[in-house]
Amino acid sequence: MQIESILMVLIIGALAGWLAGKLFKGRGFGIAGNIVVGIIGAVIGGFLFGLLGVTAGGFIGSVVMATIGALVLLFIVSLIKKM
Repeated sequence: MQIESILMVLIIGALAGWLAGKLFKGRGFGIAGNIVVGIIGAVIGGFLFGLLGVTAGGFIGSVVMATIGALVLLFIVSLIKKM
């Protein structure tokens, strides 16, 4: 993986994690937390979008997909915490 690709993954992860944090609980998780939530969210979002047959291209599409996946992740974590 090239350095530009790694940098883009980190940027998209940070942005998606921050957006999901803002939408779900009103604040972010710090830069490292945002990146982790966003990257895991991107994997979940890619899986869900694939199941639905939806594609997301480009920077904006990647951020939207990762943010939706991150929101799903945060929702599942909140359900587990309530148990």
